[in-house]
Amino acid sequence: MKRRDFIKLTAAIAGATTLPPFSAALAQSNAAFKASDVQPPGYPTVAATESLGKKLAAATNGRLTIQMYPSAQLGGEKETIEQTQIGTIQMLRVSAGSLGPIVDDINVVNMPFLFKSIEHSEKMMDGPIGQDLLDRISAHPSANLVALCWMNSGARSIYNTKRPIRKVEDVKGLKIRVIGNPIFIDMMNALGGSGVAMSYEQVFSALQTGVIDGAENNPPSYVFSNHYTAANYYSLTQHLVIPEVLVFSKRAWANLSNDDQALIKKFAREAQMEERELWKAYEREAMEKAKAGGSEIIAITDKAPFQKAVRPVWDKYGPKYQDMIKRIQDIA
Repeated sequence: MKRRDFIKLTAAIAGATTLPPFSAALAQSNAAFKASDVQPPGYPTVAATESLGKKLAAATNGRLTIQMYPSAQLGGEKETIEQTQIGTIQMLRVSAGSLGPIVDDINVVNMPFLFKSIEHSEKMMDGPIGQDLLDRISAHPSANLVALCWMNSGARSIYNTKRPIRKVEDVKGLKIRVIGNPIFIDMMNALGGSGVAMSYEQVFSALQTGVIDGAENNPPSYVFSNHYTAANYYSLTQHLVIPEVLVFSKRAWANLSNDDQALIKKFAREAQMEERELWKAYEREAMEKAKAGGSEIIAITDKAPFQKAVRPVWDKYGPKYQDMIKRIQDIA
């Protein structure tokens, strides 16, 4: 699928409108919710959230509306989480990796090589374990967030400017950007690299200037944030499958009627499934564009040495999540 065709597809289900700012005082009658995402327009999580907004506006005759702010217009994930917690932003798509330091229970899905496949992660998201974890975010006493649904973000792999990574020894000495979560820093250090916590919107310039040697992310993030133009080597380590989470400000949520809350939850569940289909097409397009742009895509058939290298991470963090890990690993 060509990028222009993909954008037409997303436009068919998701279109942004210009809306006035949110006012809690109007929440029971009219409300315009700000929604934030660090990803660009047309990205599956952005498109699915915009689709949710269109459905919400139609179902309420324009009483409840959503204005999407993509491309980190309102800040990086850390900053927008904080704004959502205080109610300045009402809806936010954020990585579970960034939520882990706030809601520790969620860190279970941030363990390296936890999921056997993307399909395995989808079964977790769609089933009772997925709902259990969303409920833990909503119930957390200091998170001040309501978790609405999961979204796909594929498998994360390592890309860099220096050399192909074919074996775990090739990671040695590389400065690799990771999400600011201690699990990820320890993971990259265990692989032999140097984990560098950095906001997503800073990665491209850091790659260009040599502040970092590489990063780790899914193919669409690698390509459509132009990281592939600076880092030519993309090695399919697939060391993490980290879901995304769509959350709502608990402060704003409290001003909604039960019926409005139920409506938003219904459309969020539909957005979870819409985003998944958009994701599959977007990921295929990203890989095609990376290859056409001259990136060297390195397949890694034997991931066992990488899994062995991160055992210290499992030894350090795994015991506290052992019950949930077992539940996830037992998913048929």
